[in-house]
Amino acid sequence: MQYKKMGWTGLKVSAMSIGTMFFGTQVNEEEAVKTLDLAFEKGINMFDTADAYGLGKSEEIVGKAIKNKRQSVVLATKIGHRGGHGPNDSGLSREHIIQGVEVSLKRLGTDYIDIYYAHTPDYATPIEETLRAFDHLVQQGKVRYVACSNIRAWQLTKSLWVSDKNNLARYDCIQSVYNLLTRDIEYELLPCCAAEGVGVTVFNPLAAGFLTGKYDPNQPPPADNRFGRERTGKREQELYWSPANFQAVTKLKKVAEDHGRTLTQFSLAWIINNPVVSSAVVGASSAKQLEDNVKAVDIKLTDEEQKACDAVWRELRPPRVFYGS
Repeated sequence: MQYKKMGWTGLKVSAMSIGTMFFGTQVNEEEAVKTLDLAFEKGINMFDTADAYGLGKSEEIVGKAIKNKRQSVVLATKIGHRGGHGPNDSGLSREHIIQGVEVSLKRLGTDYIDIYYAHTPDYATPIEETLRAFDHLVQQGKVRYVACSNIRAWQLTKSLWVSDKNNLARYDCIQSVYNLLTRDIEYELLPCCAAEGVGVTVFNPLAAGFLTGKYDPNQPPPADNRFGRERTGKREQELYWSPANFQAVTKLKKVAEDHGRTLTQFSLAWIINNPVVSSAVVGASSAKQLEDNVKAVDIKLTDEEQKACDAVWRELRPPRVFYGS
């Protein structure tokens, strides 16, 4: 396993980490614990969960799995999505953050969280209130690093300015969607992170499984799959299930196979090879799947392969007149 520093911090995280969004729902506890145990054996030291995953069940499972190896694990969880029915049971207010961290700590069976993410922007709460609440948790020792997710470059820049101005703990990491079919963060967010020393963790590195190359455009997705399930299928299909993406996958699959790699491993390696990215968050649903995915860590992409990926992206997002020079 290779390890990378998280931005300008001294924290070292595995280039591949485990996402646990489906633990306790589509992945039962036994398989989830087995997967996390194997991940740890493979050198993966970062496990990523959230209070909203499985209505807290994911945090409970992760807590059980890391109980005897807590000191060696970088544990990440999140706050911000709705956790109850009350008016203060969501968002990034001081009220919700202070309450939410206690619930997460109890579920995880630990007295501190290594990386605590603001899960989503809260446009109703001043960013200074959010950052002061996070800083309070850092001063208490309940959180070691503060992070954010799903925000834009201008929001990250403003947050860093507020932290600097008020001497508050800052966002040391951001988590965002990024994959061979979704590269928009390269325009502003990634350069911002590189310039300001903010670590980057990536979710959806396989485009919800679309970059495995296993789907047929002429066949509907399986009912037990992310693209076919009643609750998530419509949204996932809107994001990725399109003729243009199927054509892109066909081309990318050929590039990967011409160089003796599976498309899955190639897609993950492309993320890991990016020097600005700290870790690719992989949602392995079984130990067997993880065995295959972890091989991507040792793959070094050639300039030829990188250019082939760029050519596919230019077809998906043709060059246009851009506002900045």
